[in-house]
Amino acid sequence: MTEPLDATDLAHLHRAIELSQLAREHGNHPFGALLVTAEGRVIEAENTVLTDRDVTGHAETNLVRRVWKDLDAAELPASTLFTSCEPCAMCCGAIFWAGIGRVVYALSGTGLIALAGPEDDGTALDLPSREVFAHGTRAIEVSGPHLEEEAALPHRGFWR
Repeated sequence: MTEPLDATDLAHLHRAIELSQLAREHGNHPFGALLVTAEGRVIEAENTVLTDRDVTGHAETNLVRRVWKDLDAAELPASTLFTSCEPCAMCCGAIFWAGIGRVVYALSGTGLIALAGPEDDGTALDLPSREVFAHGTRAIEVSGPHLEEEAALPHRGFWR
C-alpha cells in the first residue's frame, strides 16, 4: 500500500501533472516531471518526444539530463523526482544511474496502458518501476500511484 503524501509532496505532484498538460499543449505526449533537492531547489521538464523527434525525450530523461548539468551529483541521493506517470524502464535506468534517491508518481503504468492502449504496432512495455529498481544495487524509495484520476485528465482524448 502506498503511504499518503504530505502537503508539500502533493503540491509537487500537482505541478508534475500541470507539466504533463503543458507538454500536451506544446505538441508532445502528456508527461511532466520535476526534481526537488533537499534544499528545496526545483528543476522541471516536459516530454519532448514529438517536437524533438527523439523517442528518449521522456519527461524523466529530459529532467535527468538537466539536473546533471545544473546540480552537483552529491545532491541527487537526497532529492525527489516527482512525475505525472510511473516511470518506464528506460526512465528508471536514467533515474538509477543519476543517483536520485526517491521517486513519487501519479498515474500508474497500468493505468496509462488502460488509457492509451498498446502502441500502433500492438506493443506495450508493462514493467513496474518498483520491479526495475529492485534489480539495482542501491535502494530507491518509490511512492505511487497518487492522484490517478487527476493525472489521467491530460491523457483523455490524446491517445485514441
